[in-house]
Amino acid sequence: MNTEVKIAGVSFKNPVTVASGTFGSGMEYSEFVDLNRLGAVTTKGVSNVPWTGNDTPRVCEVYGGMLNAIGLQNPGIEVFKNRDIPFLNKFDTKIIVNVCGKTVEDYLEVVEKLADEPVDMLEINVSCPNVKEGAIAFGQNADALFNITNQIKKIAKQPVVMKLSPNVTRISEMAIAAESAGADAISLINTITGMKIDINRRTFALANKTGGMSGPAIKPVAVRMVYECANAVKIPIIGMGGISNYEDAIEFIMAGATMVSVGAANFVNPNTTIEVIEGIENFMREKNVSDINDLRGCVR
Repeated sequence: MNTEVKIAGVSFKNPVTVASGTFGSGMEYSEFVDLNRLGAVTTKGVSNVPWTGNDTPRVCEVYGGMLNAIGLQNPGIEVFKNRDIPFLNKFDTKIIVNVCGKTVEDYLEVVEKLADEPVDMLEINVSCPNVKEGAIAFGQNADALFNITNQIKKIAKQPVVMKLSPNVTRISEMAIAAESAGADAISLINTITGMKIDINRRTFALANKTGGMSGPAIKPVAVRMVYECANAVKIPIIGMGGISNYEDAIEFIMAGATMVSVGAANFVNPNTTIEVIEGIENFMREKNVSDINDLRGCVR
């Protein structure tokens, strides 16, 4: 039985990774999860300088999931290089580094500093606000997405995955822009913008007013968007959004995803990724599927 998948020449022992921002860089979760079992660890967003993130409160529960407005708090690329990469290299798993920034130059600086580091792939978070364009996210404008992808690909030493925002009219248009600019793969979906109001305090539940919604409630939207993109581009897709169990993961694969990322479910059950991996393996045995790649895009 083969669970190995490949993206841009990189082989993963199985198609399961974690969604950026829900797993740190694996340090905290390594007490509960055998990182060697994962196809890859996708790190929390890394910027060129330390980011303090948004004011608190930054997280709240909602029906079917959660809202977060962390603001991509992170200690910056230098700490990441000196602390997190050496830690992750102790394990038999691939490393996907999520990169964030506020200008094209910010992204390029991080990508350049990672060029000679022992990491396998870069995931570019284009949901960050482009401060030079009035805080419009790079991933909400096809031309801006094409431009940043094109510039990153010119200097990146590792394969580049563009992480797409679902907060657009046509996600397939964004996928096509990323592919046209040379992206090696795309990942989707990032969180959906939402809001919660505390009726007793008559104020917003999050200091930022709005936040990114994740969790089971967004899964049908995510599956639909992965399906649309899989039918619009030829590059591989890492699917995510509300995956809580192996059935969810297989839905994404059947819709066209090569890999899947487990996100919010990690907060509820730190062992979710392992359960998803084992569930996929059991499903393959029960259905006499010898190769996980035979399931990809089987629903047309």
